[in-house]
Amino acid sequence: MSPQTQNTGPAVNEYEREPVPPAAQKGWRSFLGMYAGEHTAGTEFVIGPLFVAHGVGAFDFFAGLILGNILAVLSWGLMTAPIATSKRMTLYYQLERICGYKMVSIYNVVNALMFCFLAGSMIAVSATAVGIPFNLTMPTLNSWLPTSVGWVLAVLVFGFVTTLVAIKGYNQVARFANVAAPWMILIFMAAALAILPELGVTRFSEFWAVANKVIWTGIPLEGVSKFSFWHVLFFAWFCNMAMHIGMSDLTILRYAKSWKYGFHSFSGMFIGHFIAWISSGILYAAFLQSSNFSTEFAPGPIAYGAAGVAGAVCVVVAGWSTANPTIYRAGLALQGVFPKMKTWKVTAWVGAVTSIAACFPALVMKLLDFVALYGLVLMPMGAVIFADFYLSPRFGITQEMAYNRNISFSNATFFTWLITLGICLGLNLGFGIDIFFLGLPGWFIAVFTFLILSKTLYPKGKEALV
Repeated sequence: MSPQTQNTGPAVNEYEREPVPPAAQKGWRSFLGMYAGEHTAGTEFVIGPLFVAHGVGAFDFFAGLILGNILAVLSWGLMTAPIATSKRMTLYYQLERICGYKMVSIYNVVNALMFCFLAGSMIAVSATAVGIPFNLTMPTLNSWLPTSVGWVLAVLVFGFVTTLVAIKGYNQVARFANVAAPWMILIFMAAALAILPELGVTRFSEFWAVANKVIWTGIPLEGVSKFSFWHVLFFAWFCNMAMHIGMSDLTILRYAKSWKYGFHSFSGMFIGHFIAWISSGILYAAFLQSSNFSTEFAPGPIAYGAAGVAGAVCVVVAGWSTANPTIYRAGLALQGVFPKMKTWKVTAWVGAVTSIAACFPALVMKLLDFVALYGLVLMPMGAVIFADFYLSPRFGITQEMAYNRNISFSNATFFTWLITLGICLGLNLGFGIDIFFLGLPGWFIAVFTFLILSKTLYPKGKEALV
């Protein structure tokens, strides 16, 4: 569920303002491993159990998960990768050429804030495991505020350590995450398999009956809304909306030798999301039975109850391996807004904001909603890139408008962003359409709005109207 990966170091050329040359392009193995590692993370310890808590039925869960993951892979392969391998530019530079550098600065601030909240949720996930030896009061599904002073201290200490490592740079963090990912997925699977007999599964033929009766029962916990097949499908498809149709992974896939490598995202969807969400859901079902269906929702104790110390350590590592690079990337996004400020200072401020946010359990309890909101907020800019690349020439609109017409702030893009999010908010509040479903109509709204405003405000061969 992580955003674009970037390497740093004095000897590394990131081609931040130029296309990636053939000599720097990478083969298919790099992307297969990268997607598997990026999408086996701390979020998986939360998302799988939340589907159980929201009362998704077994058939709805598996069918929605399979179809949603397939749609996500197709989005990467058919939408993001062809643009990435044609332009071979970072997301930020490509947006700058379309929208102008002032507009991109606004985008970077919003992007950084989203990163901070995502990293904060992962610090909170790790804190649930760190707090086990101290018998901390753990958050429940309905918790919004900090549950105890001990909880706040655990979060702040873990956030401080995470920020220190992020300040030192991303290379070692990325290597560690890639090494840890295979181990984490094995812990997920082993713990789930070990706990199945306690749920009543002694042979494979019994699994489906137990899954319907005990795990994905179709009955939500008290005080929790009911989710359906459509919730699972759209969440599986759009939980990484910012990365594929939001085009954040242009930065990664610009290194691909072939656009077909976008389909290698299947390793993340079906090794990371599919297996991990199933496994963590099984662990949570066992936890609910042992706790008499308490509303306590803490990934650390859940994993510890199934796999002992290894499970708790897995939660710490999973949360850390997600929070650390996310804090680093938030720092990079803000670095573009404050270029004179040293990177370590920007990262330190980002870490402070992230750690304070992590004190509030609502980031974990409402992670499904936040991830949907995160993708929805950034999605219109991806639609703008898509429209500029594929549709602008057909509608007589100048491609890369800001670059070719010396525009520092594209009003067409800015108002596309605002209008799209405004309509989505109206659909949510006025018609009761759930946030999970807004990405699809929102994308089409953004594309059409951008084309209409670009054609109106920046006609070819004439001075801009604004």
